[in-house]
Amino acid sequence: MPASHPLHIDREIERDGPQPYPYPHPACRFHVQSGTVRLAATAWGDPARPVVVLVHGYPDNSHVWQGVAQALADRFHVIAYDVRGAGGSDVPPRVDDYRLERLADDFIAVIDAVAPDRRVHLVGHDWGSIQGWEFVTDPRLHGRIASFTSCSGPCLDHAASALRTPGRRTWAQRRATLRQALASWYIVFFHIPKLPEWHWRLWLGRGWTHWLRHTEGLFAPPNPTQTADGIHGLRLYRANFRARLRAPRERRAHAPVQVIVPTLDRYVRPALTENLGKWVADLWRRQVEAHHWLPLAQPRRMATMVSEFVDHLEGAPASPDLAKARVSSSAANIS
Repeated sequence: MPASHPLHIDREIERDGPQPYPYPHPACRFHVQSGTVRLAATAWGDPARPVVVLVHGYPDNSHVWQGVAQALADRFHVIAYDVRGAGGSDVPPRVDDYRLERLADDFIAVIDAVAPDRRVHLVGHDWGSIQGWEFVTDPRLHGRIASFTSCSGPCLDHAASALRTPGRRTWAQRRATLRQALASWYIVFFHIPKLPEWHWRLWLGRGWTHWLRHTEGLFAPPNPTQTADGIHGLRLYRANFRARLRAPRERRAHAPVQVIVPTLDRYVRPALTENLGKWVADLWRRQVEAHHWLPLAQPRRMATMVSEFVDHLEGAPASPDLAKARVSSSAANIS
């Protein structure tokens, strides 16, 4: 698939001396140009192997994938990039610059730079997963994505369509909807002008690791761009949520999808990823006892689930856990 816009890629191998376990793989840091936005990216592993692209969520940057990438790099060529507005990537000033369509442009720029003639396996967490649903349903990317692993981030169009579906709803369905609405309180807060930014500057940026420790039991490494990532990433919510709630689109996945569902997730309730068969022809759904930040808390476990899925789609037999997770299958998919 030819690039639809000019691309530029700079590479600089980062070898800061011997890296202690569990980070044995050197990182290749580079930049990709997506229109006027310069994206910071990192690669691990052998470029000749299958390509796995990791997309981070909010309020993270690509460093959230460090443990997962290291666990995957023995057998895959792993790419992680800072989403626009995060980490080392450029920060477009307008809210409209963060619409899902622009984020898809960035993903296309990245895979055109690192794998121009190959399909890639996509993995997303939180807002990276929300983006991933956009990519795997975008007609421009038909045939470029070999698989999509989604963790803790729904398709906004699917979620909005479910809310607008006519007909009677059971008490269990109503209760699940209410629980998700209560869990999503922060989305309303993020739409208040200036107030969320004030919280990030005043205390949340400095206290983010303490928040993760208190709410997730997670001892995360400090992120030097945490305050900026939190502030700039608010535009993701403001650019997309209201538009999708007002006018959800019909979005059908054009690649096999594995949904990883942390059952203790305080932000994305498990019910939100049920009943996806209408939108996904080839679907696996795995429930794991974990909190929201699975890539940080259990990187090797997440890497194993990604590896099993990719291996299966590359021709290996399904592992027992993956076989049990199968929800739906199209005739075109491997058995």
